[in-house]
Amino acid sequence: MPFCGGTSWRIVVAAALVALLLDAAARADAKSFEDVRCKCICPPYRNITGHIYNRNVSQKDCHCLHVVDPMPVPGHDVEAYCLLCECKYEERSSNTIKVTIIIYLSVVGALLLYMLFLLLVDPLIRKHDAYTQPLHNEEDSEEMRPRVGSSQARGNTVLERVEGAQQRWKKQVQEQRKTVFDRHKMLS
Repeated sequence: MPFCGGTSWRIVVAAALVALLLDAAARADAKSFEDVRCKCICPPYRNITGHIYNRNVSQKDCHCLHVVDPMPVPGHDVEAYCLLCECKYEERSSNTIKVTIIIYLSVVGALLLYMLFLLLVDPLIRKHDAYTQPLHNEEDSEEMRPRVGSSQARGNTVLERVEGAQQRWKKQVQEQRKTVFDRHKMLS
């Protein structure tokens, strides 16, 4: 059994699945669009409405005569009609777009997995602290946590620092609520 770990086989399966999806997407995308095109925007002309024409042609052939098909005007008006049209050659890199989207989705997915991990593991890691209590009124917020002696000083782990910052933030929010709703003043 080469993959004994629980996550290593999942990573291999996920990588194989992603490779298959990318290969299938690349084959499908090659048939459905091109990375270069000539786009001609033709405004209304006499009794003909404006229209946008797209065609996959080379940069040297990017002008009205090669892109506009079928020509909506009769032969003697073609030159006047083509002078009104604005043609632009456009290039894009679909591979760069794909890679950017894959990176973006990977980052979002990793953050969602991390959030799920924290939601599931955080209650198991965090010890219920008898000193913390919800903030209800001014007397409670001042007596939020009794001071402990230096022999009982808590460690300075990341989780405890985050909890401390969260408690300070909750206290500030409670003070702002009191100021705005009870005293009808705005904090500056």
